[in-house]
Amino acid sequence: MSSSYRNRIQEFNVALKEEKINLQALRELCFSGIPFEGGIRALCWKILLNYLPLEQALWGSFLKKQRELYTQFLKEMIIQPGIAKANLGLSREDVTLEDHPLNPNPESRWNNYFKDNEVLLQIDKDVRRLYPDMAFFQRPTEYPCLLILDPQNEYETLRRRVEQTTLKAQTVDRNRSGVTNVSSPGKAQNLYPSNEYEVLPNGCEAHWEVVERILFIYAKLNPGIAYVQGMNEIVGPIYYTFATDPNSQWKEHAEADTFFCFTNLMSENRDNFIKSLDDSQCGITYKMESVFSTLKERDMELYLKLQEQNIKPQYFTFRWLTLLLSQEFLLPDVIRIWDTLFSDKDRFDFLILVCCAMLILIRDQLLAGDFTVNMRLLQDYPISDVHTILRKAKELQDGA
Repeated sequence: MSSSYRNRIQEFNVALKEEKINLQALRELCFSGIPFEGGIRALCWKILLNYLPLEQALWGSFLKKQRELYTQFLKEMIIQPGIAKANLGLSREDVTLEDHPLNPNPESRWNNYFKDNEVLLQIDKDVRRLYPDMAFFQRPTEYPCLLILDPQNEYETLRRRVEQTTLKAQTVDRNRSGVTNVSSPGKAQNLYPSNEYEVLPNGCEAHWEVVERILFIYAKLNPGIAYVQGMNEIVGPIYYTFATDPNSQWKEHAEADTFFCFTNLMSENRDNFIKSLDDSQCGITYKMESVFSTLKERDMELYLKLQEQNIKPQYFTFRWLTLLLSQEFLLPDVIRIWDTLFSDKDRFDFLILVCCAMLILIRDQLLAGDFTVNMRLLQDYPISDVHTILRKAKELQDGA
């Protein structure tokens, strides 16, 4: 470790030990990347995503309250419906009760249960494929949720619900129009076919199962948006960062902390996932066009070339913007980009500059290429050095 890096870690330690965190100073530090050592990155993300209060004295009581609240969500949205399912339909007389599996009433618990299963199956399909080129999400967590896995519990778990309804999985499709494949064609896709997943023994759960639970609870609490394909790609890096925290006291609560940080991030990003808002000023279409209008200001020649070839921003920027570039780079590089994005108070404006920087950095190839070559470049971005990209985006921000 170089002395300059040691000094940088020391700067973070000093900033994070203040009684009241100076948010502006912390943002400036984080913009150039956050060290992993000592759990610094995980802690900074919790502050930057408006989860932890700035007054350190409040952390203990705040975290206790939030984690208890998350436990309550688990009980209300996973355990209690599972108990109800386990208890209903056991005897013939249950069918004559007011609520039964064929009850068409929208308020019916059974009706809600079946709707939830559709969402759950889509989540399950997506989280099993999280970062297939690395083993982390398939490995068992060190801190399985005992509330869920307690062998004394006689209720239907999410795992069991998926097993029982998996035959219907082919009928489920909640994909956004225009996104037939949110993963980059150049990245590993089918290293782990879903039918080859090994279910861990009782008492264990894989990291992807924790992510599944987080997304299911988010969908239940946010029925207006529920779950849309791609959300798994946003929650994945946050959960990975918290679940690999060197500080075990934080790592143990990675699930609850991830849920609240993801919810906060989605409160800023959710309009990108709501189809009815696509063409509004807060929707994804406006943001995609902002990438091209920014490019037009900075590099008219390249802008005209893309226009001439009829390369529209939605062909590639939809995925870049909606998934915060999580599918364009390897996970460590995604995390490094997010250090900078999260630290910028106008994070989504800066994301547009990052996308513009990505275009300008391959301008020579784009100017020389035809439509087919250029689409391949844009859908499988060739530059892997994210520091160069972030440096260029900062130049654009500063008007250089």
